[in-house]
Formats: sequence, structure tokens, C-alpha cells
Amino acid sequence: MKIALAQINCTAGDLDGNTYKILDACRQAKAADADLIITPEMALCGHSPEDWLLRNEFVQACHQILTTLAAQVQGITLAVGHPYRVDNHLFNAVSIIRDGHILTTCCKQHLFSSRLQDEHRYFIPGNQPCTFACGETLFGLITFSDCRNQARLQSLHSAGARVLLVMDSAPYTIDAQAERYRQLREAVAQTGLPAVYINLVGGQDELVFDGASFAMNADGNLVHQLPGFQETLGLIEIRNHRLIPGQCPPLPGEIESIYQALCLGLRDFILKNRFPGVLVGLSGGVDSALVLAIAVDALGAERVRTVMMPSPYTANISIEDAQTMANNLGVRHIEIPIAALFDQFRQSLHTGLQADPAPSPSTTMENLQARIRGTLLMALSNQTGMLVLTTSNKSETAVGYSTLYGDMAGGFSLLKDVSKTRVYRLCHYRNQISAIIPERILQRPPSAELRPNQTDQDSLPPYDVLDAIIEAYVENDLSAAEIVAMNYPEETVRRVLHMIHSCEYKRWQAAPGIRITRRDFGRSWQFPLTCRFPG
Repeated sequence: MKIALAQINCTAGDLDGNTYKILDACRQAKAADADLIITPEMALCGHSPEDWLLRNEFVQACHQILTTLAAQVQGITLAVGHPYRVDNHLFNAVSIIRDGHILTTCCKQHLFSSRLQDEHRYFIPGNQPCTFACGETLFGLITFSDCRNQARLQSLHSAGARVLLVMDSAPYTIDAQAERYRQLREAVAQTGLPAVYINLVGGQDELVFDGASFAMNADGNLVHQLPGFQETLGLIEIRNHRLIPGQCPPLPGEIESIYQALCLGLRDFILKNRFPGVLVGLSGGVDSALVLAIAVDALGAERVRTVMMPSPYTANISIEDAQTMANNLGVRHIEIPIAALFDQFRQSLHTGLQADPAPSPSTTMENLQARIRGTLLMALSNQTGMLVLTTSNKSETAVGYSTLYGDMAGGFSLLKDVSKTRVYRLCHYRNQISAIIPERILQRPPSAELRPNQTDQDSLPPYDVLDAIIEAYVENDLSAAEIVAMNYPEETVRRVLHMIHSCEYKRWQAAPGIRITRRDFGRSWQFPLTCRFPG
């Protein structure tokens, strides 16, 4: 028999659109002589509709669309995930459908709880193992989080299951696929059964689901591998309860996968939310250059516009490099000098600044330039309907090296979880495909160009040191003492950690951005604004 893996891009709440994708995958699977097709976890309603699950009308609509879907499934067995209500209890469920009938419905037993999401907010756990027959094979059906429970795995083996089907909707992080392989190998080792894993693909708010579905034989060896970051229908053949080896193309390396994740996440955020395109404020620096490159690769040049807003401190080479970037990528580019506006603001503020000299006039003037640019970008956004992409990276976001209502103004923060050192690596990767980012942008010391001869290192430690401390503290939860033990100066470590927590109020007001690491500054980072620890 053949199993079809429907690695599809679902949208939260798009019940009609998701149903169409599922039925289209069923048609393709039937044409390929598949007997069974499996879809990602919660495919019917998309992952995740979040608090829509608390509203009766949404759950009822999901039930109605499930009934409609079931009536149209003919000549193939379908496993589809959806919310399922019984006696005012809501479950994360999977239904097995064939020839217009729902044969059985299984409920997820191990609900996922992490810094990123809490399924206990919406669901209660099921308590019964799920097996079903298709052809001569008895399948054991579980979600990925159920794989972590040895008793649940053993119950499927005891029930006579010969193949494990693992449904998931797991977001991308840099090391996620290695963890999936490890977890499935443990499940295979515990049961002695081959396993087929299906994952969602696509962007949903700050999350990117990378697909990369796969299968392992009973020895824990990879025998099928679907590509990452794209919709596809994979086919797996089973003979005598054994998986017949297929194609296992290598997945992209770290930097390539990050680039693909950023492209997919941006594309889906813009298209699924029906924005006509994006606006990027170019500075002639490395961050805005990378944002522009990703935006064009994700959306096409026709959906991207760029704006250069030089101030009295903007170097001519910055203006030239921004124009070169726009020309290289074929986007519509305009310049709006802000020198006259800056002078008018300074004149209006002169009296007030003399009466109250704190904060320092230099900092005030730097922030003022950024806020003028933010105002102009948002005005252009109002005029065109296009979404402004902010260009701050994770390093800046961590320590507050950004201006509220200035360079933080915008609707989506593409590099929010990308450190400065990774920004450079991504730029070099993109230039290997085609040299679109001027080499001068990559060689110049990074600078906000808000005062004469300014560089970022006037205010921050070197980025390789800063990023290492941020990774250790934010992503790996190491203490100050543990980071100092890694041979970083104690004064520098204490200073960086102080900056991280003192700018929490800025991050609360920041635009959403794509998550690529284990710990971003989105939902997985929740600290109070007011707190005296550690002093």
C-alpha cells in the first residue's frame, strides 16, 4: 500500500481554504494510487487559532466543515486533525475518514506546554490509544508530543499496531529537525515499529512551520525525507509492514534554512493578511540591505518599495549604496531628505531643551531623527496600504539600541530574532546566490549615522562579544556568573544583562517578528516591566 504525506500550508481560521487544500491533496493522492493520506496536526482549522478555540461559534464551524469534508472523501482513507468537543470538553483530535464516513476520532493524550504555547488553556487530554486499519495494516496514530510517553507508545504496540503515524505542527527553530529525529528514533526503539512523521509548512504570525516531514524504518534509519519550507505531497510505500526506502535529499544548512524561514514567514504574513506589499526604510547599512533582499525574494520586486531619508549626518556612500541596492533588485526607490524637518524640530524644541537639559541633547537629537523617519514611513504606509518592515536585529532588540516610534515603527520586524553576527552571515549567503548587496555595506563599521563619526561600538560591546552574551543569557538561560566563567569580562556581562532588562518596556511595544531560535523576544520571553531582581 501507499501512504501520502500531505505537507500543506494551512491558515489559522481559514476553514474553507484549508478544506480545499486537504481535498486537493486527497485528489492528488488518489491519482498516485495512495490508500491513505495523512495531514498535519490541526490541519482543518490551522495551527493555531488560539483563543478562537474558546468561542462556541468557531468550534461549531469546525464541526460543520468537518462534516462537509467527510462527505467528499471517497476512495481513500484520510487522517485529519481538528478541534473536537464532547460534553463541553474540547480535545485536540484526529478523525479517520473514508467513503463519506468518520470511522473514528482520536484525542491527543499529552498536551504540549512550553514557553511558546500552552495547550491546557484550550484542551483536555484524551485517555485512549488510537489504532485503525487500512488495507492489511494496523496503524498506531499519535501526535508528536505523545511520542515522549513510553506508556502510550507501548499501548499502541500492545494493541497490534505495525506502523506509527505521527502528526505534528511544529515550528521551525535552528535545531528543531535534529530534535525531531532524536525523538522519533527513541519512539522507534521503544516499539520496534517504523514511523511516518508529517509536519505543517507555512508562516503563522511569528512562527514558521518548516515541514521537513520524514519516515524511519524499524531500525531508526531515515528512509524518506520531504523538503523543508515548501508544500509537497510525499508518497511512501509499505510492503509487509516495512517502509520501502525512497528519496532522502539533504535539508539545507543552518544559514540557508534561516534565510528560507525568513522568506516563507514574511511571504505568508503579507499574503495571508492581504497586504499589497511592504515598505523598507533603507539606510545604506547591512540590516536594511538584508531586509530588502529577503523582501524581494519572498514577495517579488513589484510588492516592495524603498525609501532613503538622509539626515545631515548621513554619509554620501550610504545614499549611493542604498540606491545601488534598490537598482540591483529592481524596486521602486525614493529619497526624502529630513534635514529641513530636523531643523524645524530642533528650533521648536530649543526652549524646552534649555530649560530641562536631561536627557542629553545629543541623545534627544539622535532619537528625533529616527522618529522623523518613522513618521514619514508610517505616512507612506497609510497612503499605500503597504506594511512597514522594521530593520532592527536581535542584538539591538535585546539591549534597546533602537528608538521607540522611530526605527521601531512598523508592522513586522523581520530580523527580530536574528543576531547582528547572523545578519552578516545571511548577507554573505545571499551574495553567493547573486551579488546584490554592495561589498562596501558589508565592510563598513556598522553605524546608525545619527551624529558625526558614529559607530555602533561607541555604545555597545563588539557584536561578536555582545551576541555571545545574549545567546548565553537569553537562549541558554545561563546566569551572569556562568557567562563570566566563559571568559567574558564581568563588567561587560553585567552591563549587557542590565541593558537587556532595562529596556523591557520597549520590547512590549515592538512589532511582531519571525522566531528562529529556541528563545526569541516574543511569546517565549515574558518578564515583568517592574522588577528589582537581581538588583
